[in-house]
Amino acid sequence: MARDIGIDLGTANVLIHVKGRGIVLDEPSVVAIEKQTGRVMAVGEEAFRMVGRTPGNIVAIRPMKDGVIADFEQTEAMLKHFLNKINVKSMFSKPRILICCPTNITSVEQKAIREAAEKSGSKNVYLEEEPKVAAVGAGMDIFQPSGHMVVDIGGGTTDVAVLSMGDVVTASSIKVAGDQFDQDILNYIKKKYKLLIGVRTSEAIKMEVATVSPSGREAEMEIRGRDMVSGLPRTISITASEIYGSLMESASHIVQAAKSVLERTPPELSADIIDRGVILTGGGALIHGIDELLADELKVPVMIAEEPMHCVANGTGIMLENLDRLSNKKATL
Repeated sequence: MARDIGIDLGTANVLIHVKGRGIVLDEPSVVAIEKQTGRVMAVGEEAFRMVGRTPGNIVAIRPMKDGVIADFEQTEAMLKHFLNKINVKSMFSKPRILICCPTNITSVEQKAIREAAEKSGSKNVYLEEEPKVAAVGAGMDIFQPSGHMVVDIGGGTTDVAVLSMGDVVTASSIKVAGDQFDQDILNYIKKKYKLLIGVRTSEAIKMEVATVSPSGREAEMEIRGRDMVSGLPRTISITASEIYGSLMESASHIVQAAKSVLERTPPELSADIIDRGVILTGGGALIHGIDELLADELKVPVMIAEEPMHCVANGTGIMLENLDRLSNKKATL
């Protein structure tokens, strides 16, 4: 028997949850291709190691951008590779797939995600909204008539939603998330120090020294890059307080998105959110001080979910248990 599988098809990472087995794959959404022939050289972790380090004839690309498919063929190749790797197909039946997508994607973008999954070898493809699945994965009982709020900060998008009775009441999705923070750090170091660094280095800075909390943290890090003036390699030392300033604009966009969702929330549900607080999920939830910043601005308690990077994938696992209920619901729509 082919198993049901849930896919968190993220801009930065792809996580796959197989019913009965849990999360079986967590790899970067990167594909390395040969320019002339378009042949796929590597996918996932292997391709990620090549980012910024390939010769001219090989290029490492991210087929997903801002939570949606930017390169259809490469997304299909990536999904095919991952599904073959985890070996869920059988000779007689194809797996059913549940894929998560941002709340505000268009019907054309939804169709592209569905087609890519079907072409990679699936029988039925179900799409669910990412914040809803993240909330389920974070342990919220969203099927009760009470308000739950989730802020899912991924790689390409931040999805904010208030949920009740198993559905989204108000939501907002913005294209400011982990990748934007990486870009902000990269631009700041380029502007201030005239030093060119790669995306991987800026991601390391984000994890180790970056903060968006006004109280900040004491952290310092040595980084290496190419001097824009001399063209030679150079090492500099940066502190958390420096990086704080470069991230504030993007962080304020996330705060604004959360405020706009709360402003549109019915008062009874707002009262529930004061009691329950806001849950942060996604890789961006791990940025130092993001919970403090949101708690200060929204005036409600803010908690980071356990294993925030796995919330969506774990949520797909729980949704897969109720796939028949989902398919009945989809049939009536």
